[in-house]
Amino acid sequence: MAEVLLFHHALGLTEAIGAFADGLRRSGHTVHVPDLYEGRTFANLEAGAAYAQEVGFDVLTERGEKAAEGLPEKLVYAGFSLGVLPAQKLAQTRAGALGALLFSACVPVSAFGAAWPVGVPVQVHAMDADPYFVGDGDLDAARELVAGAGDRELFLYPGSSHLFAERGTASYDAAAAGPCVERVLGFLGGLTV
Repeated sequence: MAEVLLFHHALGLTEAIGAFADGLRRSGHTVHVPDLYEGRTFANLEAGAAYAQEVGFDVLTERGEKAAEGLPEKLVYAGFSLGVLPAQKLAQTRAGALGALLFSACVPVSAFGAAWPVGVPVQVHAMDADPYFVGDGDLDAARELVAGAGDRELFLYPGSSHLFAERGTASYDAAAAGPCVERVLGFLGGLTV
């Protein structure tokens, strides 16, 4: 089974993130879920994003890197929205990454000063009309990341919800979340640890 380091989104370490992690654990995976917001949670993306800007995206990414210290090199890095920043950076720059799972966001590979490592598979999951994912350039970055690589996949689901895969949230979309989770579990189950 895989060991996963999962980073939360701009709402903070919510019950929905914990429930997603628990679902992976029930399938036999080890999941670490650090709190980049040090106990704070927010009811809406705007307030959470404002807090993230106040703290600084570099600081939050550094907190994610510190969360990886002391953990094995052979990790799958996963992130929801804002959490994609540390997840993608670690997958690209920390030796031994097993893979990456990026939900509702993707950063241009060039942002971290290193090419995507050969042999590190990735799945990007998002909704095809998510205004943040499509409008902020994440879709273009995801298409660039997966272009020409058989072990890198982009899955687009019909709809406009940003945080669609978290049961118990207002933006949860069961029709998209079901296949998303199924693909994630297949991805994790197929990794050689």
